[in-house]
Amino acid sequence: MAKRAFDMLLSAVGLIVLSPFFLVIAAWIKVDSPGPVFFRQERVGRLGQGFHIHKFRTMRHAPNEHGSQITVGADARITRVGHVLRRHKLDELPQLIDVLTGTMSLVGPRPEVPRYVALYPPALREKVLSVRPGITDPASIEFRDESDLLARAADPERAYIEQVMPAKLRSAAEYVDRMSVRTDLQLIGRTLRRLWLR
Repeated sequence: MAKRAFDMLLSAVGLIVLSPFFLVIAAWIKVDSPGPVFFRQERVGRLGQGFHIHKFRTMRHAPNEHGSQITVGADARITRVGHVLRRHKLDELPQLIDVLTGTMSLVGPRPEVPRYVALYPPALREKVLSVRPGITDPASIEFRDESDLLARAADPERAYIEQVMPAKLRSAAEYVDRMSVRTDLQLIGRTLRRLWLR
């Protein structure tokens, strides 16, 4: 209950304070390339319920194109504005909408696409999906340069499934075991420091 109240308060304040910034980014995206401002993609949330996450669009709009669901290095699909938004993690800000509506939390295991959730070991799946997914978590900080890491792999998707995803799941399970408002505040602080250093 305290965690949800914390999420609602901070996400509402964040959306109000950042709304002028959102408008600037939205205009920038529209001027840079044709297509919608937001990127919506199905993710798996609490208790396995699907939802469509909000992000600022960072790739060229190609509704009939079905590319990889992981982004590797300097992906040719990324727009000029998208490179800037991704570098500073600004594309994630609209997820405050998802936090306010209750499908996400400020801090929690990052939500994954159904294709990869289907590969979770049953015990870890149950634990990780027992809480709302978050905008940030320990794995987000540890794997902040994930796309560059995968770009160095001979088979990026295999490297993600066999190396990155298991590490993320272990980290997510550890977070679930010790989560609290205090822990969330510490992780938000660490995330903001990382973004500032970038």
